[in-house]
Amino acid sequence: MSENHKTMHCTAYCLAQGFDISALANLISDSTLIRIIKGSLLIEDDHSWSVVFAYGAVVLWNVSAEQQAKLRQLLLQHAENPLDIIEEDHFTFALDCAGTRIIEDHIEIESSDPILMFSLSQAMAQSIKLASFETNAISTINNTRYIPKSLAENGSIKLSRHKIAKIRGQLFLTKSDIILNYDLLDTPDFFWEYPEYETFYSIAAKYLEVAPRTGVLSKKLETIHELFEMLADEQKHRHSSILELIIIGLIAFEIGMTIFSKMF
Repeated sequence: MSENHKTMHCTAYCLAQGFDISALANLISDSTLIRIIKGSLLIEDDHSWSVVFAYGAVVLWNVSAEQQAKLRQLLLQHAENPLDIIEEDHFTFALDCAGTRIIEDHIEIESSDPILMFSLSQAMAQSIKLASFETNAISTINNTRYIPKSLAENGSIKLSRHKIAKIRGQLFLTKSDIILNYDLLDTPDFFWEYPEYETFYSIAAKYLEVAPRTGVLSKKLETIHELFEMLADEQKHRHSSILELIIIGLIAFEIGMTIFSKMF
């Protein structure tokens, strides 16, 4: 393998719900060449590229382990809601190849054009953000899978109203976080202005199965919605039952008072 085709490493991380791109740009611009592209930060430094996306993902091309550690620390200092479970994906890549393609997590790239790298990074960042959504959705579903079983076996959910309210809140947070950020999984607006680079994005997005995985995530959201509705119905049923008992108690009390007054 020639020097021009030496193998380098690329890593994609999802570290947080979001980053303060403006603050990061102000800090980094003093010492490193940066570009802000459609709200994302492209950092170029001695044949290495780091692409930071406002939605909490970062893609690092040929960045040393030491520099990765420093950048991660800096990103987390300017992060909104850092994740408990950090998602990551690893690739190798080579530059100045005959064309651009991905085979078994090895990326052959036809040039070191920073915008080409940025285009590939968009799909990789979407994929790692999608992985975070998938982890969150699966965890929520697994933690609440006993609810349908309990309802099927007992006809009711043996949880306190407070516990049900907390679970509903968690389901709502999971669903709303994904839905509010769902448009991140569409083809980025960047390619309206740079259509000649969309092919590179499509190569990475197809390899990483962003579109079919988004469809599967949509099905998981439907499951979360059904669980949410199930808990809402259970709460309504309990509330109605309590009201019925109160009304029955009041009627019984009134009848008792009437009987008591007639006796005495």
